[in-house]
Amino acid sequence: MSDDQDFDPEAVQGEYVYVAAANYLEARIRGGRIPAGGQLPGERALVEELHVALGTVRRTIRELAERGLVKVLPAKGVFVLPEEEWPMDDAG
Repeated sequence: MSDDQDFDPEAVQGEYVYVAAANYLEARIRGGRIPAGGQLPGERALVEELHVALGTVRRTIRELAERGLVKVLPAKGVFVLPEEEWPMDDAG
């Protein structure tokens, strides 16, 4: 799924929805749609954008943090790490 398409949880096959959502957001981050140093939308906004449950959004954020792309700052939000801190892309 390219980062210019909307996320459709109904189209996810062969992987967990949170993994597909993390892949979608990672593509948006690596593609510059969500810039390094920028803040991800809040949990409720992501629920609306991704059309998934709040628990799925929280697991998606954990997945992105485990991938080394974001940092969760309690009571402040989720922020994209500087690009030089990102792990290498599988393609790169």
